[in-house]
Amino acid sequence: MLQVNKPTSEINRDFAEADGSTSQTLTSYIEIVRRQFPTMVAIVSACVILALLYLFTAAPQFTSTASMVIDTRKVQLFQQQSVLGDIAIDSATVETQVEILKSENISLAVIRDLHLIDDPDFIGNGGGALGAVVDFVGTLFSDGRAPSEFELTRKALERFEKSRTIKRLGLTYVMEIGFTSKDPQKAAKIANAIADAYIVDQLEAKYQATRRASVWLQDRIKELRTQASAAQKAVVDFKTANNIIDTGGRLMNEQQLAEVNSQLVLAHAGTAEAKARLDRMNNILKQDIPDANVADALKNDTIVKLRAQYVDMASKESIWSAKYGHDHLAAVNLRSQMAEIKKNIQDELKRIQESYKSEYDIAVTREEAIKSSLANAVSESQLTNQAQVQLRELESNAQSYQAMYDNFLQRYMESVQQQSFPITEARVISAATTPLIKSYPKSLIILGAALFGGLLVSFGVAMARELTDKVFRTTGQVEEELGTNCVAILPALAAPASVASGPIKVGKKKSNPEPDFLRYVVDNPLSRFSEAVRSLKVAIDLNSIVRENRVLAVTSTLPNEGKSTLSTNLAQLIAHGGARVILVDADLRNPSLSRALRPDAKSGLVDLVSSKAQLDEVVSVDPQTGLTILPAGITSKLLHTNEVLASKPMRDLVALLRSKYDYVVLDMPPMAPVVDVRVTSSFVDSFVFVVEWGKTKIDVVRHNLRGAPEIQDKLLGVVLNKADTKLLARYESYHGRYYYQKYYARYGYVE
Repeated sequence: MLQVNKPTSEINRDFAEADGSTSQTLTSYIEIVRRQFPTMVAIVSACVILALLYLFTAAPQFTSTASMVIDTRKVQLFQQQSVLGDIAIDSATVETQVEILKSENISLAVIRDLHLIDDPDFIGNGGGALGAVVDFVGTLFSDGRAPSEFELTRKALERFEKSRTIKRLGLTYVMEIGFTSKDPQKAAKIANAIADAYIVDQLEAKYQATRRASVWLQDRIKELRTQASAAQKAVVDFKTANNIIDTGGRLMNEQQLAEVNSQLVLAHAGTAEAKARLDRMNNILKQDIPDANVADALKNDTIVKLRAQYVDMASKESIWSAKYGHDHLAAVNLRSQMAEIKKNIQDELKRIQESYKSEYDIAVTREEAIKSSLANAVSESQLTNQAQVQLRELESNAQSYQAMYDNFLQRYMESVQQQSFPITEARVISAATTPLIKSYPKSLIILGAALFGGLLVSFGVAMARELTDKVFRTTGQVEEELGTNCVAILPALAAPASVASGPIKVGKKKSNPEPDFLRYVVDNPLSRFSEAVRSLKVAIDLNSIVRENRVLAVTSTLPNEGKSTLSTNLAQLIAHGGARVILVDADLRNPSLSRALRPDAKSGLVDLVSSKAQLDEVVSVDPQTGLTILPAGITSKLLHTNEVLASKPMRDLVALLRSKYDYVVLDMPPMAPVVDVRVTSSFVDSFVFVVEWGKTKIDVVRHNLRGAPEIQDKLLGVVLNKADTKLLARYESYHGRYYYQKYYARYGYVE
């Protein structure tokens, strides 16, 4: 049972995986559309707007159609009168007529009959603004010579063929003739003119062909008449010269030979019959007494009577011999009489035998005579065989010439009739009328095509943007590309809001907002930014179960990704919660945090590491949150900052800070420009990696982390910073403003 059920389960699993793959693919496409929805809407709108502009500016065109049919009944009615032999109407024939309708011969006939070379629509450039521009440019490059009639005709023909449509309706014998023009009446007039020109062309072609055939037939008939007369005369002369006489459609020697042959057959049959009778009689003579059947067959009364007497005596003799004995006188007399009767029977049979032999000899003699006559007739017939062959050839030629003469004479009579009664298979079944509705441009089709094309182009652009968008935008990308968690997504900060007593209201934008960004979690505790920093704090606390997370280093791949803002707000959030926290500016290459928070500091981390100052002398405390800040100090003269951070005094300092504070937050330099971060892995518990949302390239981050395995091993997670909350909702709907703004509105705060 297990072996039977196992393939079924594997098949079910394969179907489930296939369904899951299809569902995942469909979901990915839906996600792409949702993320690129504004771009797609813009492209589709542009295509629809262009279509509307085209519809409003394009000149309306009107198409009028006429229908023609090839009437097969008319072909069948007059087919016996056709000189050229009408071709059977099939699909290829109808297609041929369509091509004839498209020929220049028909088009030029219509142009000539309607004087279209004088029509501006056919010799100009279509009218309108574009046509005027083309005419003006053509005038500039012309040599001033007026176009010839041939040039005007060719130009009108080109425009005529572009506006004309000829097609067959399905598999029917009906052909549709259409013409498009700005003037609806002109369209109907030209469509009908094309049909009339085709009918006239067909009639003229048949008339000319019939007339040429009649002239050729006259000459051919004269020649055939002479040839037929000469052939018949040759037959008569040959029969006279060779004594050939016809009797009832057969030659005399042929008739004689047939009669002799028939007689020979009868004679041979008679001889065979006579011989059979003679042989039978010879067999009968070998018997003593013929039996009753033989006697009856001979039909001889004497033999029948004698045989009856013999049988009667034989019966008596047997009775008397049995009664009186074999040697009794009466029995002996009876046997004597029986012998005499037997002798008489034999004599009669011999007489009949002689008669049969005589008849057989006569039959043989007659057969030999007929054979001699047949041999003579055959010899005579052989003499005339060669003459017969030549005679048949002469007669065949005479018959052929006569048949050709009769056929051509009949064709000539038909051609004479058709010259006065020409017909054509095509007829108009629906004349073109003035159209009331424009045929071009078709508003619905163009709008539908614009919409469909816009959707295709927009989806292509969306796919291209997705394929070229090599930046981090979702938590899934972080987990897939870097193999670590995305612990928080920080929204991009605009003008900060200030907190007043009572409900929080939107404050005015300050002249220097940078310090406000560094205190954003304090000034805006209910903002999305503050909630994201709190989620990072929760991740730090949860990770403390696995390992100690008291020394935290915040770094990034490139400068200006917001690592200093995050480290400051994280430290203030933790300190505002009552913990002892020190914020250390460890970016010795570019101490931006020190410039923002302690611009007047003359000493700092560098002085502590070099033992030029004490901790209490260089730190400062924020009175609102209780956060201790350790600036970097004067770092302009340092050439090897990585040596400072990797030194033993630096490790000792961190150990000191670890003993005095609950949390030590290090604002580290970025990883790509400098190597300072890598030397701090020995005394840092966890690293928080800041990546700018939608800007930092994936391959850059992946390369830096793979090149620093000591940091990746202690990586707490990645924080996506400066996220556009509106765009973020398209990539991950659960990060959209919809899920936050209702809660925030209860407290009077709107982000």
